[in-house]
Amino acid sequence: MPKTILITGATDGIGLLTAKTLVADGHNVLLHGRSADKLEAAAEQVDGDPETYRADLSDLSAVASFAEEVRARHERLDVLINNAGVLKARQTRTDAGLDLRFVVNTLAPWVLTRELLPILPEDGRVVNLSSAAQAPVDVAALRGERSLSDMEAYAQSKLAITIWTQELARAHAQGPVFIAVNPGSLLASKMVKEGFGIAGNDLSIGADILTRAALSKEFADASGRYFDNDAGRFAPPNAAADAPDHVAEVMAAIRALTDMATET
Repeated sequence: MPKTILITGATDGIGLLTAKTLVADGHNVLLHGRSADKLEAAAEQVDGDPETYRADLSDLSAVASFAEEVRARHERLDVLINNAGVLKARQTRTDAGLDLRFVVNTLAPWVLTRELLPILPEDGRVVNLSSAAQAPVDVAALRGERSLSDMEAYAQSKLAITIWTQELARAHAQGPVFIAVNPGSLLASKMVKEGFGIAGNDLSIGADILTRAALSKEFADASGRYFDNDAGRFAPPNAAADAPDHVAEVMAAIRALTDMATET
């Protein structure tokens, strides 16, 4: 049966290739991007005139509005793939004074997921893009009180999204399924080219695992788990994800930052 699937960051890289794959398999894919021009170009590359949504994920109030727009158009969303992410940027602080990597990679997908939960069924799935690069979260940096290097912020933001994946899985034992996925290291995405100056590995490695995580039976009972596509198996994330005090501190900061930003 065809599924309705929303992919963030779907204008290039893994997101766009995953969208093409899913549409070719008969699914209804909703594309998100930050640039209107890139969204239009991506939609032209995907068959079937896909629905598009423009939102700047560095603005959490815009993320809440994005979710509201999706809810207004759809009574049911089968799969949400939180694919959008950032490593390097000319400006690494948002207007709210937060680190851009934490906002786009951790906080924005939290807000989007939370706001879309009313239309995600129990047999639905949320697939979150994690990474092999994970590090314990400096909560002061998450709150914008300390600056980090590009890789420090990126690795910590990816552990933070893995942490909240686990937390939502525990809070929603009946579903939907919440899965964190490392799609593969150094794939040929724009992020890898800009961040590391290399061409990168075949993007289909990432698109294939995201498609499996979204639809296959092997992930149906995997809520709260982390899949490491470099190893080709479910694996433990960074040990800090199992440290109760660290998890509690990270989750308290995530909730406080996102509640504050989306009140208005």
